[in-house]
Amino acid sequence: MASKQSKGRVLLAYSGGLDTSCILAWLIEQGYEVVCFMADVGQEEDFVAARAKALKVGALKFHLEDMKREFVEQLIYPAVQANCIYEGVYLLGTSLARPVIARGMISVAEKEGCDFVSHGCTGKGNDQVRFELAFYGLKPTIKVIAPWRIPEFYNRFAGRSALLAFAAEKGIPVVQTAAKPWSTDENLFHISYEAGILEDPDVTPPADMWKLTTDPLKAPAEPERLQIVFKTGLPVKVTTQDGKVYTDSVEIFLALNTLARKHGVGRIDIVENRFIGVKSRGCYESPAATILRRAHMDLEGLTLDRNVRALRDQFVTVQLSNILYNGYFFSPEREFVTSCLPASQRTVNGTVRLALYKGNVIVEGRFSDEKLYDEKESSMDELGGFEPTDTTGFIKIESIRIRKWGAANIQKGQAGTAPEDVYGTRL
Repeated sequence: MASKQSKGRVLLAYSGGLDTSCILAWLIEQGYEVVCFMADVGQEEDFVAARAKALKVGALKFHLEDMKREFVEQLIYPAVQANCIYEGVYLLGTSLARPVIARGMISVAEKEGCDFVSHGCTGKGNDQVRFELAFYGLKPTIKVIAPWRIPEFYNRFAGRSALLAFAAEKGIPVVQTAAKPWSTDENLFHISYEAGILEDPDVTPPADMWKLTTDPLKAPAEPERLQIVFKTGLPVKVTTQDGKVYTDSVEIFLALNTLARKHGVGRIDIVENRFIGVKSRGCYESPAATILRRAHMDLEGLTLDRNVRALRDQFVTVQLSNILYNGYFFSPEREFVTSCLPASQRTVNGTVRLALYKGNVIVEGRFSDEKLYDEKESSMDELGGFEPTDTTGFIKIESIRIRKWGAANIQKGQAGTAPEDVYGTRL
């Protein structure tokens, strides 16, 4: 527990970078005892160096939690089942990791007797919302210290030079390398790039910015093939072109990441709407996730009932995507929405064959014992039990309201009116 002289014990989400190292020193300066926390969610990070740096700056303890399996099985896989996507483009890589990290933090905060948790999120971003709503959903009584929303802090550290000066004053080691003119967040699912030169939406990302994936133009000249077996919408087996087989959830994701990175799969560059209402330009690399979403959606076409798929697309996909993006994972609505997933995925069982080629994921075939597709029924060369005359009645019923609409337009003198007169623009 905190000593009598301190203001309390704080668990800090620590990255090892300049910002959170300065926040660590600042919290100590303010009279708090600080324990540092890092979650291993698959980012390429020197955890040993981060631990040493945190303790050197003054942290009481350093906790590193391996949360990769929880990340894959409890966050990534449900998102795959739901085909989650934000604004039609973003696969939610940063959003998906936040509930896992928050859960790890609250667990350690309780073990360490921390009265507070703290983070280095900026006051304009989504992550402050995601983290703090998660904290409160997990432990309603927890207190949050958000330095970048405290005037005393952000006025004192108005720019990077002020942070560097503070680091020098406090003896915080700073790696002396040319800083990349953007900020990043990385995990097993993806890496994001924003801020700096990317704040101009018309600036093309420099070639050396992309970290995970090969430039599609420089990717192998020959496609690489693989197949993925799904059970209830979850990938349970991956077989690569060279005969390697993966069945463990984390190993499956790592193997797909390796293949996708090699072939330049998963890059996007978008302007999105942050939850707080600010537009933001972001670039992302989501290698394995891009493969899984493409394969999963394809298999659903073979195995999932039309109306079930439509309901899932209109409700679960949209709502869960927004819930994840906006930070409401620990909420009653998230529990309700994800409870619909098992029923929608019961028949999504089968195999999808894919080829990866210069940034593209190409479906080459699919198979399922539970397919709803009937080759004879769909054939153009045989009836296969389908009676064409039945369609006459179907069309008559479907045309009832269309005929009435057309008749009403004739009465109004609008029949045959040019499209631009009706809709205000030419179609």
